[in-house]
Amino acid sequence: MNLNNVLAVRPDKVIYRDGDTIIKVFNDTFSKEGILREAMNNAILETTSLPVPKVIEVCKAEGQWAIVEEFVEGKTLEQLMLEHPEKEEEYLNLFVDLQMKIHATKAPSMLIRLRDKMRGKISQADLDATTRYDLHTRLEGMKRHTKICHGDFHPSNVIITPAGEAYIIDWAHVTQGNASADVARTYLLFWLEGKEDLAKKYMHLFCEKSDTAYQYVQKWLPIVAASQSVKGKDDEKELLLKWVDVVEYE
Repeated sequence: MNLNNVLAVRPDKVIYRDGDTIIKVFNDTFSKEGILREAMNNAILETTSLPVPKVIEVCKAEGQWAIVEEFVEGKTLEQLMLEHPEKEEEYLNLFVDLQMKIHATKAPSMLIRLRDKMRGKISQADLDATTRYDLHTRLEGMKRHTKICHGDFHPSNVIITPAGEAYIIDWAHVTQGNASADVARTYLLFWLEGKEDLAKKYMHLFCEKSDTAYQYVQKWLPIVAASQSVKGKDDEKELLLKWVDVVEYE
Protein backbone atom coordinates (compact mmCIF):
# COMPACT_ATOMS: atom_id res chain seq x y z
CA MET A 1 0.00 0.00 0.00
CA ASN A 2 1.58 3.23 -1.22
CA LEU A 3 0.82 6.35 0.83
CA ASN A 4 3.13 8.74 -0.98
CA ASN A 5 0.72 10.34 -3.46
CA VAL A 6 -1.62 12.66 -1.54
CA LEU A 7 -4.77 13.64 -3.45
CA ALA A 8 -6.55 15.60 -0.73
CA VAL A 9 -6.36 16.48 2.95
CA ARG A 10 -9.56 16.78 4.98
CA PRO A 11 -10.03 17.57 8.70
CA ASP A 12 -10.75 13.90 9.48
CA LYS A 13 -8.86 12.03 6.74
CA VAL A 14 -6.13 12.05 4.12
CA ILE A 15 -6.85 10.65 0.66
CA TYR A 16 -4.06 8.99 -1.31
CA ARG A 17 -3.82 7.50 -4.77
CA ASP A 18 -2.17 4.13 -5.23
CA GLY A 19 -2.34 3.05 -8.87
CA ASP A 20 -5.95 2.27 -9.76
CA THR A 21 -7.17 2.80 -6.21
CA ILE A 22 -7.65 5.59 -3.72
CA ILE A 23 -7.02 5.08 -0.01
CA LYS A 24 -8.96 7.12 2.53
CA VAL A 25 -6.99 7.06 5.78
CA PHE A 26 -9.07 8.34 8.72
CA ASN A 27 -7.69 9.94 11.86
CA ASP A 28 -8.73 9.17 15.42
CA THR A 29 -11.53 11.77 15.43
CA PHE A 30 -13.53 9.57 13.03
CA SER A 31 -15.29 6.67 14.73
CA LYS A 32 -14.82 3.06 13.65
CA GLU A 33 -18.61 2.82 13.37
CA GLY A 34 -18.68 5.80 10.99
CA ILE A 35 -15.93 4.34 8.79
CA LEU A 36 -17.60 0.95 8.54
CA ARG A 37 -20.97 2.58 7.84
CA GLU A 38 -19.46 4.66 5.01
CA ALA A 39 -18.03 1.54 3.39
CA MET A 40 -21.31 -0.33 3.86
CA ASN A 41 -23.32 2.57 2.38
CA ASN A 42 -21.08 2.59 -0.66
CA ALA A 43 -21.42 -1.17 -1.08
CA ILE A 44 -25.20 -0.88 -0.84
CA LEU A 45 -25.28 1.82 -3.54
CA GLU A 46 -23.13 -0.39 -5.80
CA THR A 47 -26.17 -2.67 -6.13
CA THR A 48 -28.11 0.13 -7.85
CA SER A 49 -27.74 1.60 -11.33
CA LEU A 50 -26.02 4.71 -9.99
CA PRO A 51 -22.43 5.48 -11.12
CA VAL A 52 -20.56 4.73 -7.90
CA PRO A 53 -16.85 3.78 -7.59
CA LYS A 54 -16.60 0.38 -5.87
CA VAL A 55 -15.21 -0.26 -2.39
CA ILE A 56 -12.38 -2.78 -2.54
CA GLU A 57 -11.62 -3.27 1.14
CA VAL A 58 -11.63 -1.81 4.64
CA CYS A 59 -8.28 -2.21 6.36
CA LYS A 60 -5.62 -0.61 8.53
CA ALA A 61 -2.97 1.69 7.03
CA GLU A 62 -0.12 2.65 9.33
CA GLY A 63 -2.31 1.84 12.31
CA GLN A 64 -5.30 3.90 11.12
CA TRP A 65 -8.58 2.69 9.65
CA ALA A 66 -8.77 3.07 5.88
CA ILE A 67 -11.19 2.48 3.01
CA VAL A 68 -9.76 1.43 -0.35
CA GLU A 69 -11.87 2.31 -3.40
CA GLU A 70 -11.60 2.35 -7.18
CA PHE A 71 -9.83 5.43 -8.53
CA VAL A 72 -11.80 7.41 -11.11
CA GLU A 73 -9.69 9.52 -13.47
CA GLY A 74 -11.10 12.98 -14.03
CA LYS A 75 -11.94 16.31 -12.46
CA THR A 76 -14.63 17.19 -9.96
CA LEU A 77 -17.54 19.22 -11.18
CA GLU A 78 -16.41 21.89 -8.71
CA GLN A 79 -13.03 22.11 -10.45
CA LEU A 80 -14.67 22.37 -13.86
CA MET A 81 -17.01 25.12 -12.67
CA LEU A 82 -14.03 27.11 -11.40
CA GLU A 83 -12.00 26.57 -14.58
CA HIS A 84 -14.89 27.32 -16.95
CA PRO A 85 -17.21 29.92 -15.38
CA GLU A 86 -18.74 30.52 -18.81
CA LYS A 87 -20.18 26.99 -18.60
CA GLU A 88 -21.83 27.47 -15.22
CA GLU A 89 -25.35 26.96 -16.59
CA GLU A 90 -24.35 23.77 -18.41
CA TYR A 91 -22.61 22.33 -15.36
CA LEU A 92 -25.43 23.31 -13.02
CA ASN A 93 -27.93 21.55 -15.28
CA LEU A 94 -25.76 18.41 -15.21
CA PHE A 95 -25.50 18.66 -11.43
CA VAL A 96 -29.27 18.89 -10.98
CA ASP A 97 -29.88 16.07 -13.47
CA LEU A 98 -27.54 13.81 -11.49
CA GLN A 99 -29.27 14.61 -8.23
CA MET A 100 -32.65 13.88 -9.80
CA LYS A 101 -31.23 10.56 -11.06
CA ILE A 102 -30.23 9.70 -7.48
CA HIS A 103 -33.70 10.53 -6.19
CA ALA A 104 -35.36 8.51 -8.97
CA THR A 105 -33.34 5.37 -8.19
CA LYS A 106 -35.10 2.80 -6.02
CA ALA A 107 -33.65 2.94 -2.53
CA PRO A 108 -32.30 -0.32 -1.09
CA SER A 109 -34.18 -1.12 2.12
CA MET A 110 -30.93 -1.37 4.13
CA LEU A 111 -30.32 2.39 3.98
CA ILE A 112 -30.94 4.31 7.20
CA ARG A 113 -34.09 6.44 7.16
CA LEU A 114 -33.55 10.18 6.82
CA ARG A 115 -36.34 10.90 9.30
CA ASP A 116 -34.64 8.82 12.01
CA LYS A 117 -31.30 10.50 11.39
CA MET A 118 -32.89 13.96 11.49
CA ARG A 119 -34.65 13.18 14.77
CA GLY A 120 -31.33 12.33 16.38
CA LYS A 121 -29.59 15.41 15.01
CA ILE A 122 -32.33 17.75 16.19
CA SER A 123 -32.11 16.24 19.67
CA GLN A 124 -28.33 16.85 19.69
CA ALA A 125 -28.54 20.44 18.39
CA ASP A 126 -27.56 23.32 20.68
CA LEU A 127 -31.11 24.67 20.78
CA ASP A 128 -33.63 25.35 23.53
CA ALA A 129 -36.32 22.76 24.24
CA THR A 130 -39.09 24.82 22.62
CA THR A 131 -37.19 25.16 19.34
CA ARG A 132 -36.30 21.46 19.33
CA TYR A 133 -39.97 20.60 19.91
CA ASP A 134 -41.04 22.84 17.02
CA LEU A 135 -38.46 21.21 14.71
CA HIS A 136 -39.51 17.69 15.71
CA THR A 137 -43.14 18.65 15.06
CA ARG A 138 -42.26 20.09 11.67
CA LEU A 139 -40.27 16.97 10.77
CA GLU A 140 -43.16 14.67 11.69
CA GLY A 141 -45.47 16.74 9.51
CA MET A 142 -43.36 16.31 6.36
CA LYS A 143 -44.34 13.72 3.74
CA ARG A 144 -42.78 10.28 4.14
CA HIS A 145 -40.80 9.17 1.09
CA THR A 146 -38.19 6.47 0.47
CA LYS A 147 -36.02 8.17 -2.13
CA ILE A 148 -32.22 7.94 -2.05
CA CYS A 149 -30.82 11.13 -0.50
CA HIS A 150 -27.06 11.61 -0.92
CA GLY A 151 -26.80 13.83 2.15
CA ASP A 152 -23.75 15.77 0.95
CA PHE A 153 -24.51 16.38 -2.71
CA HIS A 154 -22.05 19.05 -3.86
CA PRO A 155 -20.05 19.59 -7.08
CA SER A 156 -16.92 18.39 -5.24
CA ASN A 157 -18.57 14.97 -4.95
CA VAL A 158 -19.12 14.52 -8.68
CA ILE A 159 -16.19 13.38 -10.87
CA ILE A 160 -16.33 13.88 -14.63
CA THR A 161 -14.03 11.57 -16.59
CA PRO A 162 -12.16 12.65 -19.76
CA ALA A 163 -14.85 10.73 -21.70
CA GLY A 164 -17.56 12.85 -20.07
CA GLU A 165 -18.91 10.17 -17.72
CA ALA A 166 -20.08 11.28 -14.28
CA TYR A 167 -19.35 9.38 -11.06
CA ILE A 168 -20.84 10.25 -7.69
CA ILE A 169 -18.62 9.80 -4.63
CA ASP A 170 -18.68 10.16 -0.82
CA TRP A 171 -21.81 8.32 0.27
CA ALA A 172 -21.10 8.56 4.01
CA HIS A 173 -24.33 10.45 4.73
CA VAL A 174 -26.73 8.66 2.37
CA THR A 175 -30.24 7.92 3.64
CA GLN A 176 -33.66 7.07 2.27
CA GLY A 177 -36.32 9.71 2.68
CA ASN A 178 -37.76 12.92 1.31
CA ALA A 179 -35.74 14.27 -1.63
CA SER A 180 -36.56 17.88 -0.75
CA ALA A 181 -34.47 17.50 2.42
CA ASP A 182 -31.52 16.55 0.20
CA VAL A 183 -32.14 19.63 -1.96
CA ALA A 184 -32.33 21.86 1.12
CA ARG A 185 -28.97 20.53 2.32
CA THR A 186 -27.28 21.18 -1.04
CA TYR A 187 -28.72 24.70 -1.01
CA LEU A 188 -27.28 25.30 2.47
CA LEU A 189 -23.88 23.89 1.46
CA PHE A 190 -23.64 26.47 -1.34
CA TRP A 191 -24.77 29.20 1.04
CA LEU A 192 -22.21 28.25 3.69
CA GLU A 193 -19.47 28.63 1.05
CA GLY A 194 -20.64 32.19 0.41
CA LYS A 195 -22.12 31.24 -2.97
CA GLU A 196 -25.57 32.74 -2.42
CA ASP A 197 -26.21 33.44 -6.11
CA LEU A 198 -25.30 29.89 -7.08
CA ALA A 199 -27.48 28.55 -4.26
CA LYS A 200 -30.48 30.45 -5.57
CA LYS A 201 -29.83 29.40 -9.18
CA TYR A 202 -29.52 25.80 -8.06
CA MET A 203 -32.74 25.89 -6.04
CA HIS A 204 -34.79 27.47 -8.82
CA LEU A 205 -33.37 25.08 -11.42
CA PHE A 206 -34.05 21.99 -9.33
CA CYS A 207 -37.60 23.05 -8.53
CA GLU A 208 -38.27 23.85 -12.19
CA LYS A 209 -36.84 20.57 -13.51
CA SER A 210 -38.44 18.36 -10.86
CA ASP A 211 -41.74 20.27 -10.65
CA THR A 212 -41.20 20.70 -6.92
CA ALA A 213 -42.78 23.64 -5.12
CA TYR A 214 -40.13 26.11 -4.03
CA GLN A 215 -42.05 26.71 -0.81
CA TYR A 216 -41.98 23.00 0.03
CA VAL A 217 -38.16 22.84 -0.05
CA GLN A 218 -38.16 25.98 2.12
CA LYS A 219 -39.98 24.10 4.86
CA TRP A 220 -37.05 21.69 5.15
CA LEU A 221 -34.44 24.43 5.63
CA PRO A 222 -34.79 24.87 9.44
CA ILE A 223 -34.70 21.08 9.94
CA VAL A 224 -31.63 20.62 7.75
CA ALA A 225 -29.88 23.65 9.26
CA ALA A 226 -30.35 22.23 12.76
CA SER A 227 -28.96 18.89 11.56
CA GLN A 228 -25.95 20.56 9.94
CA SER A 229 -25.21 22.63 13.06
CA VAL A 230 -24.38 19.45 15.02
CA LYS A 231 -21.21 18.95 12.96
CA GLY A 232 -19.44 21.38 15.29
CA LYS A 233 -17.97 23.80 12.76
CA ASP A 234 -17.85 27.07 14.69
CA ASP A 235 -17.58 29.20 11.55
CA GLU A 236 -20.87 27.73 10.27
CA LYS A 237 -22.84 27.36 13.46
CA GLU A 238 -23.95 31.00 13.83
CA LEU A 239 -25.34 31.17 10.31
CA LEU A 240 -27.01 27.76 10.57
CA LEU A 241 -28.75 28.63 13.83
CA LYS A 242 -30.19 31.71 12.12
CA TRP A 243 -31.59 29.42 9.42
CA VAL A 244 -33.32 27.34 12.08
CA ASP A 245 -35.77 30.21 12.55
CA VAL A 246 -36.28 30.85 8.84
CA VAL A 247 -39.74 30.08 7.56
CA GLU A 248 -39.81 32.15 4.41
CA TYR A 249 -37.10 33.96 2.51
CA GLU A 250 -36.72 35.86 -0.71
